[in-house]
Amino acid sequence: MCIRDSPDSSPNIQAFDEEVYVTRVSKLFEEVRAKVGFEPKLCHDVHSHLTGMNAAEFCRRLQPLQMFFVEDVLSPETLDWYKNIRQVCTTPQAVGELFTHPLEYYPLISQRLIDFVRCRVSAIGGITPAKKLANMCEVFGCKTAFQEGGENDPVNQLAAFHVDISSPAFGIQEENHFPPSVYEVLPGTSLIRKGYLYGNDKPGLGIDIDEALAAKYPIATKNDGNPYRLDRAMDGSVVKP
Repeated sequence: MCIRDSPDSSPNIQAFDEEVYVTRVSKLFEEVRAKVGFEPKLCHDVHSHLTGMNAAEFCRRLQPLQMFFVEDVLSPETLDWYKNIRQVCTTPQAVGELFTHPLEYYPLISQRLIDFVRCRVSAIGGITPAKKLANMCEVFGCKTAFQEGGENDPVNQLAAFHVDISSPAFGIQEENHFPPSVYEVLPGTSLIRKGYLYGNDKPGLGIDIDEALAAKYPIATKNDGNPYRLDRAMDGSVVKP
């Protein structure tokens, strides 16, 4: 969608092009809004693929479309550009899928440069750091949007759920749907019904494991490689992250 053929001097691949991305994705959301109106809440994850003014211009173009948020428009190495984004638009920013420590958020939250924290509870150290992060959000008016992603994890989801319901900074929780075998192996796994996440009434996280049943589902090595596509720029270099 946002690629063009590489020059002959670079590897035999198609290359990611920032300018093409900015133009095509913003037009895509214009078409979506034209079809569905402004009631549905729309999100978009950039996966840290944009840099500098391209990131700012992309967010500026999306402002009239009233996105619920745009996620990780910048890589962790270029976070200072969020100041520039705030100067040109009010498109809500969700940040932090690649963060591993709650203090990485402090400059962004305290300067009110972002609107949602998007880290994974298990990736930043568990419930205690996540609760500290939620408290920080409460002070500065930020919201939580804890990450789940493609790696289905009932334990992480329940940990996020407990932090969510304990804080007025709760914004939204990413979903994960699990097959019936997960509910058999891990009784207490949360349920999603009509867009709402339901925990359980057991002590702690309330999730257990049936080890005998789990043995029937041995861990297997995935053969499809990385869950995300490896994108390269026109010169063949890897696009962050």
